[in-house]
Amino acid sequence: MATTEAENPQPMNIPYENLDAVGLAELVRLREVSAAELLEEAIARTEAGNEKLNAVVNKLYDEARLAADQTLPDSPLAGVPFLVKDITDLKGTATSLGSRFFAGNSPSLQDAHLIRRFKSAGLVVYGKTCTPELGLAATTEPALFGPCRNPWNTDYTPGGSSGGSAAAVAAGWVPAAHATDGGGSIRIPASCCHLVGLKPSRARTSPGPAVGEGWGGMAGGNVVTRSVRDSAAFLDVAHGFEPEDPYCAPTFTGNYLQDHQTGPGRLKIAIDTMPLTGAVLHPECQQAVDETAECLKGIGHEVSVEAPDYDRKLFGEATHTLVAANVANTIDQRARHIGRTPNAGELEPVTLEALNFGRSLSAIAYVNALAELHNTRRILSAFMGRYDLILSPTLVAPPV
Repeated sequence: MATTEAENPQPMNIPYENLDAVGLAELVRLREVSAAELLEEAIARTEAGNEKLNAVVNKLYDEARLAADQTLPDSPLAGVPFLVKDITDLKGTATSLGSRFFAGNSPSLQDAHLIRRFKSAGLVVYGKTCTPELGLAATTEPALFGPCRNPWNTDYTPGGSSGGSAAAVAAGWVPAAHATDGGGSIRIPASCCHLVGLKPSRARTSPGPAVGEGWGGMAGGNVVTRSVRDSAAFLDVAHGFEPEDPYCAPTFTGNYLQDHQTGPGRLKIAIDTMPLTGAVLHPECQQAVDETAECLKGIGHEVSVEAPDYDRKLFGEATHTLVAANVANTIDQRARHIGRTPNAGELEPVTLEALNFGRSLSAIAYVNALAELHNTRRILSAFMGRYDLILSPTLVAPPV
């Protein structure tokens, strides 16, 4: 990995920042390094660079050191240091959601299912990462913690809402970190920080047990990584139905880590460069798509310019409705729990807009929004009957 602006201490005797999680775990398995040594390396790198990047907002070093000394499971990820986004329950720690209104949250009594799965795989959690308030923004600049910065150039955003996790991975503190995505919150920071960001299909990973679904089923959890191999290994750990889940994804009985090593054969790939918002695509983003398309053609895939024919304006309005309604519900639940509404200045402008719009919606508007999403899904499903993949830019412009 190229050197970023994050300050790093003297490296270990292994090329820590150049190894992915599977590679580090293999060294642990071979006893060339211990989980405790990897943890101390991650902590040292975090301490050296966090003042500049502001990626980790809750340090859990003592708890992590105890976990690193435990017997490790037989897992391709065992012994690797790991970070959790501060929007998901981690037992014994408060989840602030990047919000001043939620900052006084009581510590969680249990891990989210996804975090429990990560821990069971032998990942060693040593902190929680910065997120914008309620995960709403495409940058990570919460008033509660201050802005998180991109390690490639600290004048730029790492994206959002999983910006803290992406910054930590891109800086070389950890090879992968937990992330969530409802409208781009894994994919946007992956794009901004030169990482791999896979948002799983709805219900492929469990949102429970505290919630049944996020944002009407649009939100899900996974990771950001530096390698496709790691993304496959983490999905092997993360995916699967839990009894509390309201629905499940189609059953997968294979092994993603093994499957990623197998060539996919000749694929039919559609190119879609039509932004949902109607914004003009930046020439650099267009160029990236064009160059990728030529690369795909060069290795034998069939590439065509064709976009699925759904109403992007209606789709955007429907997602706005679903997100705003869920934000209003989350804030009102918090208000009932603590016995007061948000004070002036406790919520940021984007959150206030979503709250006010969400409270103005009717039940019929919410159902209509869900219906529009299902209609879009049907159109996309038919389109994907003819194509294996859609190639598109993640963002309409480079990082701001």
